[in-house]
Amino acid sequence: MTDDHTTQAISCYGSKLAETPHMDRLAAEGIRFDNCYAVNALSGPSRACILTGKFSHVNGFRDNASVFDGDQPTFPKMLREAGYETAIAGKWHLISEPQGFDFRSILSGQHEQGDYYDPDFLENGIPVIEKGYVTDIVTDKAIRFLEERDKEKPFCLMVHHKAPHRNWMPAPRHLGLFNETVFPEPDNLFDTYEGRSSAARQQDMNIAHTLREDWDLKLLTREEMLRDTTNRLYNVYQRMPAPVQDKWDSVYAIRIREYRSGHLSGDALVSWKYQQYLRDYLATAQAVDENIGRLLEYLEKSGELDNTLIVYTSDQGFFLGEHGWFDKRFMYEECQRMPLLIRYPKAIRPGSTSRAIAMNVDFAPTFLDFAGVAIPEEIQGRSLKHILEQRGESPEEWREAAYYHYYEYPAEHSVKRHYGIRTATHKLIHFYHDIDEWEMYDLQSDPKEMNNLYGKPDQAETQAALLCLLRQTQEIYDVTMDELTVDEVN
Repeated sequence: MTDDHTTQAISCYGSKLAETPHMDRLAAEGIRFDNCYAVNALSGPSRACILTGKFSHVNGFRDNASVFDGDQPTFPKMLREAGYETAIAGKWHLISEPQGFDFRSILSGQHEQGDYYDPDFLENGIPVIEKGYVTDIVTDKAIRFLEERDKEKPFCLMVHHKAPHRNWMPAPRHLGLFNETVFPEPDNLFDTYEGRSSAARQQDMNIAHTLREDWDLKLLTREEMLRDTTNRLYNVYQRMPAPVQDKWDSVYAIRIREYRSGHLSGDALVSWKYQQYLRDYLATAQAVDENIGRLLEYLEKSGELDNTLIVYTSDQGFFLGEHGWFDKRFMYEECQRMPLLIRYPKAIRPGSTSRAIAMNVDFAPTFLDFAGVAIPEEIQGRSLKHILEQRGESPEEWREAAYYHYYEYPAEHSVKRHYGIRTATHKLIHFYHDIDEWEMYDLQSDPKEMNNLYGKPDQAETQAALLCLLRQTQEIYDVTMDELTVDEVN
């Protein structure tokens, strides 16, 4: 699993921005889900939903200020009880100590997000500083576990990368990789949010004004960074070995000169910032794809490749300039939708695709189902095993909609609290708390979610049907009126 990797940046999902051959291999030799959704598009909450198979209001981890209750049942605990050897390497981001793992080496520092260069880890509770680049190191740890594990036991290994999380720092070998590339701009890079709720206008995650010159765009020289030790980039830069610092300085010197030339302003400046953002984001993601290749190679050499259920996903999607934004949180398609690629030739026909509506709460019951472990009744997700075995076809009486609820407001990026449903053809969103505004989209005629149909007379029948389905969905997932008015987020 990666952090903030979006389907728009994966070539098997049709991306024209970058090639991801090892992710594409998983899709070609397995199945690609086209409608898998996060139920709360934020790092910690998504991870809690994946571990427990339960929505945020049930597992208790609503926002990144929460602390995960590690005493509750999780799929690694249940697999361990069933005889699996369990491990996690990389990002945890749930504050509390991981439970249910025979081996754990999790990133620490930067609020548990970890550093890209020479990162700190807690390995089985012991602090260690590793030398190198974080994506490579996480994979090294994963392969070490596979080499040293008890070969008489089945295993469950969670490989959780920091990349490509903000502030998008590429591996030394990828610094400047896309400096000569000019990426196509999204049609709605200069979105004015006309006709939509005030939530879209009042966010603080736009490329034009929110990207920081130092932290995000890397527009400081070495002398400027070293002169201001309070700058966040200073500590990160200090972690780099001297040769990496030299390459960093050389690569970003060109960007700094362009920015300070005085020739950039208005829309031209926004377009320029967009290019720099994508160059760093996509270069950071390259190491992830390479390291997926390393894992596949190890599994193949060890004879376990076709005997292992291999899943690639991210904790949610991400905006790559759509609506003028970066980050996630909103229920819009670019970040609500998650990549989901699964390879297991014993059950999945190569090259399968699925348009079944899946959610990240489905992961836990799917893993338990394949392992032959009973799925507890309190798990709210549903196993995808039947869909995998039937070339992506949904079983009868499969769900009509994915449910979503985002809680973290007021907080970073100022995205309003909201909940809603996403069906095969439509989306209904209610922004609440300090505003009371609705949005509704026809995803077949308006896939970029630009035309809010809520309240329009000619949409009354569709709107009524979606409102009814929303209430039914909330009943299914035990969402109460108290939950919809909860005011616990700082």
